[in-house]
Amino acid sequence: MDIKRVGSLPSRKGQAEYFTGAVRVDPHFQAIDPSRVNASSVTFEPGARTAWHTHPLDQILIVTFGSGWVQREGGSIEVVKAADVVWFPPGEKHWHGGTPATAMKHIAITEGLDGKTADWMEKVSDEQYRL
Repeated sequence: MDIKRVGSLPSRKGQAEYFTGAVRVDPHFQAIDPSRVNASSVTFEPGARTAWHTHPLDQILIVTFGSGWVQREGGSIEVVKAADVVWFPPGEKHWHGGTPATAMKHIAITEGLDGKTADWMEKVSDEQYRL
């Protein structure tokens, strides 16, 4: 058994190459072989969002606070709120974040493949984001 205590892994700012706006990532746990599962809480301030990205296996988001937006390539922006669960299948290009007026926090659960959990792409433009 291994208990990860709150705060045992340091918070970090979302990397500017993968995020727009103020984003904080709080890791919950990292995969330990043979497991491939990682989880982090990600907090998006209003207007903050990820870049477009995919996952080699899949991603589950559990919204824990506020209201945000998610979008898959070719789809409409969808509103998500606390207690909503979003599943992105392997390879689906998507982004997620706060709305222009509200913050959103979610737990992101991802499975890695060959040590990789995401393939990052271009940033979501202000036009795509509808600012």
